[in-house]
Amino acid sequence: MLERLKKSLLDAPVFRRGEYNYFIHPITDGVPEIRPELIREVVGHIIRIANLDVDKIVTVEAMGIPIGVALSIITDIPLVIIRKRKYGLPGEIEVAQVTGYSKSQLFLNGIEKGDRVIVVDDVISTGGTLLATLESLKVAGASVQDVVAVIRRGDGVTRLRSKGYQIKTMVEVDVGEKRVMRVTESNNTTG
Repeated sequence: MLERLKKSLLDAPVFRRGEYNYFIHPITDGVPEIRPELIREVVGHIIRIANLDVDKIVTVEAMGIPIGVALSIITDIPLVIIRKRKYGLPGEIEVAQVTGYSKSQLFLNGIEKGDRVIVVDDVISTGGTLLATLESLKVAGASVQDVVAVIRRGDGVTRLRSKGYQIKTMVEVDVGEKRVMRVTESNNTTG
């Protein structure tokens, strides 16, 4: 299962950004191209492992968008995108995003109190973006039914679980200086 995803990750180029070995992949970067069969495989797996008894799918700009759109099209569940731009709409919630290599602001619109949501994202590394997202959904009064990230890397999942969040991932990667060293499927019965 997830053979396309695993192979594509093992073939992904790696470059160093400061002290961080960063892999470049269609799911996480949209480079070199996002193949439809890869998105189908990813979304098909999300449908198998996730609780989709929800009102809305939530994702974060930018690389959660291809996953969220495909999942929305297949399930007929509306998609809410947490954006990097402030719109100033009534009820907009500002989210402080801190990752392993950047800090920025994100903005949540389109969530009403009581909405049942699933959060989907491309990758969890430090957990900073997802933590900010989950906290903003709490402020908005949403009920998070499930959280699914395609790729697990680093200690972000552990960090989020220590704060009481249940997280599902599809694969876990170990990244060396020159290549992705290992890709294993996640066991979502325990995490």
